[in-house]
Amino acid sequence: MPQTVTARQGDTLDLLCLRHLGTTAGVTEAAYALNPGLAALGPVLPLGQAVTLPDPPTTPAATTNTIQLWD
Repeated sequence: MPQTVTARQGDTLDLLCLRHLGTTAGVTEAAYALNPGLAALGPVLPLGQAVTLPDPPTTPAATTNTIQLWD
């Protein structure tokens, strides 16, 4: 179920997604779709701006395999 959150001073949409959903992968785009006109406000959201966030992802974000160059 989507939730509505309020922007704090200096918040961006991806920061809101990270803070409330724990990820930005795939949810930032969905948040823009849920909030028509939000992109027109600029990268930093106005203080007190209500933003509807999508449901959190049900699958974990893809992980990157790392290699160790030295023992």
